[in-house]
Parts: sequence; C-alpha cells; structure tokens
Amino acid sequence: MAISSIIFQSLKSPENAALLLLLSITIYLGSIAVYNLYFHPLAKFPGPKWHAISHLAYCHKLIRGTWPFDVLLLHEKYGDVVRVAPNELAFSTPEAWKDIAGHRTGGGEELSKYEGFYKINPIEASNIVTASREEHGKLRRELAHGFSEKSMREQEPMIGKYIDLLIQRLHENCIKGPVNLGAWYNFTTFDVIGDLAFGEPFGCLESSEYHPWVKMILESARLGTVLQATYYFPILKFLLLLVPISIKESSMRAREAAHQKVAKRIEKGSRPDLINGLLYSKQSLGLSIEQLAENANTLVIAGSETTATLLSGATFHILTNPDVLAKLTAEVRSTFASDDEIDIISVGGLKYMLACLDEALRMYPPVPIGLPRITGKAGATVSGEYLPADTVVAVYQWASYHRSKYFSKPMEFHPERFLGAEEFAHDNREMLQPFSVGPRNCLGRNLAYAESRLILARMVFNFDMRIADESKDWNHAQKIYFLWHKGPLMVYLTPVNKDVNRHA
Repeated sequence: MAISSIIFQSLKSPENAALLLLLSITIYLGSIAVYNLYFHPLAKFPGPKWHAISHLAYCHKLIRGTWPFDVLLLHEKYGDVVRVAPNELAFSTPEAWKDIAGHRTGGGEELSKYEGFYKINPIEASNIVTASREEHGKLRRELAHGFSEKSMREQEPMIGKYIDLLIQRLHENCIKGPVNLGAWYNFTTFDVIGDLAFGEPFGCLESSEYHPWVKMILESARLGTVLQATYYFPILKFLLLLVPISIKESSMRAREAAHQKVAKRIEKGSRPDLINGLLYSKQSLGLSIEQLAENANTLVIAGSETTATLLSGATFHILTNPDVLAKLTAEVRSTFASDDEIDIISVGGLKYMLACLDEALRMYPPVPIGLPRITGKAGATVSGEYLPADTVVAVYQWASYHRSKYFSKPMEFHPERFLGAEEFAHDNREMLQPFSVGPRNCLGRNLAYAESRLILARMVFNFDMRIADESKDWNHAQKIYFLWHKGPLMVYLTPVNKDVNRHA
C-alpha cells in the first residue's frame, strides 16, 4: 500500500490525526532548531544554545526585567561578541559603537533601526526615534536648534525657575522626615521639559505630586517589554491580557494628552522652545497632528525621565560613598557664595562634580539596554566581523560598562577614573557612550548636562544629605523594562547654614 494511502487511512482516526499533527510540529520545530544551531549564518558565533534556537529565552529574561544584567554574564563567559538570539549579536567593543551607530566608511549606508524593537506598537505614529533615515534627518534639522548650547543658555532662566522651586519645596518638606528624591527629580525634569515642549509645565513641583500624564508615562514603560515579546511570538498576545488594565489605559490616555497639549501649544504661536521649528515647518514636512504629538511625547520621555534617572543614580552613589560626598561638598561650597553664582557656565568648572556625573552615567546609565540596528542586503562589518543581511546588532550599555576588560573595579563608584588617577589609567573610556554616537545620537545631550549639573550643584550647596536606611540597597533589586524600574530614593536633607564661612 502506498505511503499516501497509509497516511490517509490513519487520518480517519482522530487520535492518529492528532498524533500526526504533533509529530509534524515536532519535526518542524526540530528542523528549525537544528538549522539555527548548526547551519544558520550566525552559527559560528558563541552563545547559549537556547538563545540560538529561538527568541524564547531572550523574551523570558526581557519580561523578567533582568536582560541587561544577563548580557554581562554572557559577555564574561563568551567574550566580546555573543549570539543572544537566532538573528541577533551583542557586541561589547569600542569599535562596535561606531560600526553599528556611526557613519559607514566608504560611503556605505548607516545600519537601519530594527523594527522588532522600535516599531513594536503598530498604533504609534513615527517620531524622531523610530523615523526612517530620510525622515529623521528632516526632523532633526528642525529640532536641533532648540537643543543647542546657545539655546540652553537662552533657556537657562526658565530652567532655573523650576530648580528654584525644587529647592523651595525641599526646604518645606525636609522637616517632615526623609524625602523621595527620585520623585522630586522627576517632578523637576518633567516640569522643565513640559515648558520647553508644550509651553507649560506639568505642575508637578507646584502640586508636589505627579501629574496624571507623567504617572501614565512611568506606569506604561513595562508594557513595552510585553509588546516586544509578542513581536517575536504573536501567539503570546494573550500576555497582554495579563497586563493590568490601568497600564494599558494609561498608555492610551498618554497619547490623548499629548494630542491635547500639542493643540494648545500650536495656539500659542511662535516661542523659543524645543518644538517651535517643528511646528513652523509642519506643513513643508507633511506632519500630521499625530506625528507632532508623538514627537512631543518622545521628547518629554527622553528629556525628562532619563535626566531624573541620572540624578537619582548619581545621588545614590555619592551618598553611599562618604569620601566622594565629602570631596564634592567641599568643591561646591568653596566655589560658590550664593545660589545666584551657580549657572550653566560656572558649574562647568566643578571638575569633581562632572566626574561624579560621568561615573554615574557608567554605573547607572539612564539607557541600560541595547539599541539594536539591523544590517542591510549587503551585510556589514562590525568590529572586524562580517555579518550577513538581516543580522540584528547592539551594544548593551550596562553590561559593557561593567566589564573589567574596559574598566578597573567596574562594580565600584570612583569619579577619580575621570580625573587622571593612575589606578584607572588603563580604563578604555571609548567604551562609554551613554548618549550613543553617529548621526542619530542623543539630541538632548546638552539639556541633560545642563539640568543635571545645575540641580546637583544646587542640592549640594543647599543641603547636607544622608541616605535613609530603607534606601541603602536602593539599586540592588531593581529591574529593567527598557527603563529602570526604581523604588523610592529616600534621603534626609538638612538645610545648610548659609552664614557659615564658605571656606570653612
């Protein structure tokens, strides 16, 4: 009897049909596993077998919030290049930064952003982060002026107004006990970016609490990891049912709020802020209200939460290292006689404070994950390795910044490594790129530096700070869902007696 007849006869039995279906699925999945392990173009690169077979292990660690920490372990075990998924490699070399995100030598095109990471939510309009190369260039040209050093100096009075209010509110609240500085930093940076992007603050400092939209942004961050998992495994969309309804609703309300704020900003007409150029050119660029809102929403998130994260990380590490705190306090209070002397120009002379912020960017990078790109049809060479088309590549920041290969005592906070200390002479600081590199590096770098330097200097000048017992292990149990999932950073603040001789 022919094999086809045998199969046909067996299908008449439901049990046999189910068994045959199961066998077919097993053979299919098994063949994929064998191909990925032994015949895939990336099979020569080292890495865990489970990661090479499918994205399942990758997504599991992503949803657990441990993925960037796991990548460090993989680099320590397998080296500078690790296969972390069937089509993805994690690189940890200084050269990889330029090869992945920089301009391509010889006139080649830069690597495109990987849609599996940047466009996992189909309802989102494109923005400066997710836009194509051509669209990004147009958007960046219109936004660049608002982020220039000249613009930062012009916007300093407005930024200073909110920092003044921060100091005032902390004076009012510190007598009640420890304050959650992580929240207060968020209040400040969101109010600043709200004014710069929409022409009005969120009112967080005024009310001493999170604006509903700000709270929505912070709550919905975790949803992104679930969406990315469903990109690889559409069958896992049921996981979205496990996400609290409040978080999903928050994400939708955040977009609606962005639309409303952009409409109000358009009514204000021309003003010197971050999106004035974008609004002026919206017709020539063909931007819809959805795209304007999405860009403004992106600026709010990128220009606020990340700076607040840097300040939180810097504060924690400074306060848990008494020698660092003493040196920083002496520098700030011996340099300034009053708050009025602390401005964007003068804080540039605080060498030790700048080193503290640089070390905080290494120890606690606001963007701890990798920002993946994908090779084009011709493939690409990254860190000396030729890669075929459709290879996803990334440098994971937290993992790379904590490798002893590049930084001496990588798990310890030492600002001296940025001040020429002999002990850290062999550190490879080219590995440290917290604002990325190339034509799509962080547009808000100047704003982040301006805010973080001004706020930290003002904090040290105005308060003696001591970390509360409940926050002494603040960073140990944190998870990463694209952004850091932080708990309260509780700190005791004692106002400084300004009548004491500043040189004492």
